[in-house]
Amino acid sequence: MESLPRGRHGLTREYIAQHQRERILIAIAELLHDHGYDRTTVAAIAGGAGVSKSDFYAHFASKDECFGAAYDAAFERVELTILSACAAESRWPDCVCAGIGALLTALADTPAQASLLLVEGLRAGPDVYGRYQAAIERFVPCLRDGAPRGRDGRRPPQATDEAVVGGIASLLGRRVLAGDAPRLTRFFPEVAEFALTPYLGVAEARRIISAR
Repeated sequence: MESLPRGRHGLTREYIAQHQRERILIAIAELLHDHGYDRTTVAAIAGGAGVSKSDFYAHFASKDECFGAAYDAAFERVELTILSACAAESRWPDCVCAGIGALLTALADTPAQASLLLVEGLRAGPDVYGRYQAAIERFVPCLRDGAPRGRDGRRPPQATDEAVVGGIASLLGRRVLAGDAPRLTRFFPEVAEFALTPYLGVAEARRIISAR
């Protein structure tokens, strides 16, 4: 995001404040990706955003509060991307695959955002970890709704849905930590198979994935 023009520009205070806030959120995500939570300071965030420390504190009371805002904003962007991809499909397996594909693409396109959501969210203390857990739980209904029933007419227990969503987050987090964020889309087959197999079986899951 470009800095605001210097001198007289006719921009409103509200616009300037919003622009500063967005630059700060971008800066903290990039710094966390490069240096980790402990080594990211308020001074570094302000410098990366091109604002003063007093400007930073006009928006956020602390680094923790800024991190929480950045985490929430990143999650909302990814969630919207996934839900939009799912809404374009009518069949449950296609919806799941479309959502996974959208997730991997969004994270690969923004490695700093991927690190913020899947790595640093586990390191920044209990408050942010609670955000991480809540974010995972919000995707459970996306997997559960419309899922097929087994031959006995029953669905897998809800714990299965939770385990699948949590497992995907854990798998992707390890990939991001290993430096693979820009290449996450290449893991689509294994992630999709992991998601579909508990409901469809290995053979059917692989058939669906190979047909895409």
